[in-house]
Amino acid sequence: MRATGTLPMAGKGMMRIEIARVEPAFEGAPFGSIGPYEKVVGRAHCAVNPAHPLNAGIVNIDKAPVNAAGCVEYACDFYLLKPVDMRKGNRRIFCDVPNRGNKVALHTLNDALRDIDGQMRMAVNDPRSAADAGNGFLMRQGYTILWIGWQGGGETAGEGLLSAQLPVATDNDEPIVAVSREEFIFEHLQSPVLAALSYPANTAEQSSCVLTVRQHEQDPRTLVSPADWHFVSNMQIKINRPAEFDASAIYEFIYPAQDPTVAGLGFAALRDVVSFLRHESTDETSTRNPLDLEGRPAVDHALAYGMSQAGRVLRDFVYQGFNESLAGGKVFDGMLVCMAGSRKSFVNHAFAQPGRFARQHEDRLFPHDQFPFSYATTTDPVSGKTDGILARCEQSDACPKVIQTESSSDFFQGRASLLVTDAAGCEIPIPECVRLYHFAGLQHGGGGDPTVDYARFFPAIRYAPNPADGSAVHRALLVALDRWVDGGGSPPPSQFPNVADGTLGLAASDHYGFPAIPDADYPGLVNGLCEVDYSVQPPKPVPGRDYVVMVPPIDSDGNEIAGIRVPDIAVPRGTHTGWNPRRKGYAAAALSPLGAYFPFAATKRKRLESGDPRPSLEERYSGKQDYLRKVAKAANALRVSGFLLEEDVERIAAKARDDIAESGLG
Repeated sequence: MRATGTLPMAGKGMMRIEIARVEPAFEGAPFGSIGPYEKVVGRAHCAVNPAHPLNAGIVNIDKAPVNAAGCVEYACDFYLLKPVDMRKGNRRIFCDVPNRGNKVALHTLNDALRDIDGQMRMAVNDPRSAADAGNGFLMRQGYTILWIGWQGGGETAGEGLLSAQLPVATDNDEPIVAVSREEFIFEHLQSPVLAALSYPANTAEQSSCVLTVRQHEQDPRTLVSPADWHFVSNMQIKINRPAEFDASAIYEFIYPAQDPTVAGLGFAALRDVVSFLRHESTDETSTRNPLDLEGRPAVDHALAYGMSQAGRVLRDFVYQGFNESLAGGKVFDGMLVCMAGSRKSFVNHAFAQPGRFARQHEDRLFPHDQFPFSYATTTDPVSGKTDGILARCEQSDACPKVIQTESSSDFFQGRASLLVTDAAGCEIPIPECVRLYHFAGLQHGGGGDPTVDYARFFPAIRYAPNPADGSAVHRALLVALDRWVDGGGSPPPSQFPNVADGTLGLAASDHYGFPAIPDADYPGLVNGLCEVDYSVQPPKPVPGRDYVVMVPPIDSDGNEIAGIRVPDIAVPRGTHTGWNPRRKGYAAAALSPLGAYFPFAATKRKRLESGDPRPSLEERYSGKQDYLRKVAKAANALRVSGFLLEEDVERIAAKARDDIAESGLG
């Protein structure tokens, strides 16, 4: 180890590793030449110098308790899946940043699912059986897969979830009190209803709090009478809901809160644990690094992966300078950021709420989605500020190579157009170390699984969710990122809508041109954005300081044209959208979180009977074999372009055969 003992006040943090269990993974199943894997589960106990320049930007770190050495202590869960014989691995850490404490990559990259209480869960939080490995992709590649709990609080309290234990900030040992804000959308009509608070209320006096309700974000707020709500505890209120508002009305609670956690230490957890595993042989107590091999860690590169919330966290991690290790050098050499849009995270704030993210109907006034949006440094026409996601790491030569992918939903909900346009809709550049790829026609998070009861989890959606999936392309992009980081060649050029070639436009109905599909109402909405004044509660949108938010264009079927067209889109059996309006009784016409799917009619006769303008399956394809040939051709074209692996060409062909079996094609 390069440094042990008392922490130098100008030096790196201290690390103590507590290993709770080491046991076989996946029932000892081998993965090609890599062999079997094992799991190493434990907790990292860390201490950082609050005065270090790379820690000083952590909000409230100067108000956190310190130990005898003057350092701030925190702890975080970690979980490793590693080759039993590290000599057979690929010498890469693949850090799957948890989403609300959940492990994600085994589902999204390995196609693994687990049946729990009759429901298929997309997170495999404690893989045990051979089936939990899914297709085994990450293991066959030889990755050491790492998860680190970075988020504290109630969202990460549960079996198998990873969390961080973060200190509470105080003001000279007195509680810090500030006005905080909550939003609740219950998606049901139960009344009364309990609502949990993110932080303890400083007082139970109702006169110090304001509870309002409104149907949509821009509607006037209606005061909920103090007679219709009360505190159950300092962490919970009970509300008698007014009958005139539906299941998806927005309840807003503004109250004096206390005891903010130093949530920005979650970024430090990612930085410090990865840095330790990459570089150190032992911790400060001489406990061996579980990745150590003959006196040094068996690691050449570290890659980060983040889907949705975790992708936003990675963008913010880079933006705030955490990709520079305390010992010098990069933390992550490369990042695969998936479906994050142009947003960052509500993490490194006083009274942070990391689970919040803006959508067209929800959470639009939390401070996590203001300028900058793009990786390139630009001057914002709205705020007048000059900044970029990479601005800080460019100064320290600590920028990772970044691949960011987006779905159609993330243009409508995540304002993904702001990755390549400024506030006025003018084009801005993509840096050389960044690749942007759009998955045409996909919903946020990828394809809807027909085995999942989506109405149970998303009761507001009006139409069936979008089944098109991009996991196979993500596998190819990870291989490309790894090769790029290792100096083996660049990934394919960015495939992203842009202003120059007319592949970005307005979402309004009179511009978008969605076909007149029977019972398919296009809402023409996006998650709009303007500059917000956060000095008041509730935050106040600044009039006239709006951003232009654009979406990709569509063809006559309603399928998107620009970007990577997976075979489901290139050889369609229906219209796939990134939007899905909320149904009646759930803030009707506002956008739900998912996309939608409108299948083509099987025959011309059925199409004409229904008034559907889109050609039927029998008008598109001469039969099942014609359809399958076109799917194979589309998949092979993606392989040649570097967007599919050979193994996934075969998987896509097999899935197409299963899907078409009952389609009605001859």
